[in-house]
Formats: sequence, C-alpha cells, structure tokens
Amino acid sequence: MQLKAIIVEDEETSREILRNYIAKYCPLVKIMGEAENIDEALVLINNNALDLVFLDVEMPFGNAFDLLEKVPDRSFETVFVTAYDHYAMDALNAHASYYLLKPISIDKLIEAVDYVTEIKEKENTLQDRVLQPKQLQMNGKITIPVQNGFEVLEVDQILYCQADDNYTNIYLTDGKKLVSKTLKYFEEILTPSGFARVHKSYLVNVNKIVEYRKGKGGSVVLSNNKEIGVSPSKKKALLSFFA
Repeated sequence: MQLKAIIVEDEETSREILRNYIAKYCPLVKIMGEAENIDEALVLINNNALDLVFLDVEMPFGNAFDLLEKVPDRSFETVFVTAYDHYAMDALNAHASYYLLKPISIDKLIEAVDYVTEIKEKENTLQDRVLQPKQLQMNGKITIPVQNGFEVLEVDQILYCQADDNYTNIYLTDGKKLVSKTLKYFEEILTPSGFARVHKSYLVNVNKIVEYRKGKGGSVVLSNNKEIGVSPSKKKALLSFFA
C-alpha cells in the first residue's frame, strides 16, 4: 500500500538526504510536503490525511513532543529521526513507531517503513469489522498470592492488568485484585492464553477487546467500556491477533 508522509526537519541538508533515500529505497512512500518547524508541520498535518510523519526531535522553538501534543487525535504513525539517542525510550514508549539515528541507515529506514506499512494494512483490515481474535485459549486458571496462601482465578474472567510499581492490579469481570507481583510476571504467564502487552503499564485480555480506535495514536476498548491507549511500539504485536 502507498503511505502518505511528510518530513519535519529543520536542516535542509537532512531533509534532502531523507527525501532522496525515500524516493530511491521506499517507492511506496509519497511525500506530501516538508516542514522545517512546528507551525509548518501543523499546517501539513491538518491539510493532509497522513499515514506517516518523519519527525526530527530537536527543532527551533519546540521539539517533536511539543508538536505531537498539539495533535492529540492523530491517526498517523511517527518515525523519529534524530542524532540524539537519549530520546529513544520516551519515543518508543509514548510517541513513535520507530526511531532512526542519524546518519540514517538505509536498511533501518526500510525496516521502519515496512513496520509502519504492516501496521496501516492491519488497521485498514480491521476498520468497520467486528473483532474476532485468532487466539481463544481462555480455559485455564492462575494462582495469585494472598495473605493466607493463594487464590485461584479463572483466566477468562480477567479483563486487563495494570502495573502499580512492583504490584499489579488485576481487573476482573466482577472486581479487582491487587497482587504483589510485577506486570512482567503476569505478562509471561498470560501471554500464551491470549493476553497482549499494549503499553508499559497495561496487559489486556485480547478476547475482551470489542473495538480498536485509530485516533489518539491508537487505543482499544474492552467489554466493560474501559479504553486503554496502545503504545506505538506495541501496536504491531497487538494487531497480529486480529489480522
């Protein structure tokens, strides 16, 4: 599929290099425009139905995070392009689908475009469709520690788990449990039963997802109407359950 994209970069030489790389190695990416600051980028974003934004982190009078805060209901994916690697964790956790360091590796650029293409194809497949997860292995039980021993939970009664420092809140169809185990612990034991880590703080029961929303960077709605945001770095794995 074709990806409609823009380049947001304050350095003209960097824009030219990226533009030429995309034209030569990523022919399915159509550059709709270029911007050298936040204001110009907002005009392009508001005037085009974009799939992808190549975004430099550091710019005059603001940075990439400032720009994205001005576009809360966004449906495009973001690839950060920067010379500074100390932004990587913030980018991948909250804002970006992919992170490219300058000087740009052609192989990494192709990987980034392929990654976003797969996400957009799956989103388009899921649009206006009743969600039917591939995995329906929800017949098991798990045990959780309590003060006087342990308690048995039916896995198919778990809606989602939320991290709380070294504890985890387990939200059930009929209540909530606070457990002295990390979210990573539950991710390891529940993933084979159809659970997906959609955010650094959330693990969801895929079989309880009733809607996927592309806006706001992507989110899922569970059967209890709880809406949970999906981190860009987790989106591809989540969508693989459905398409």
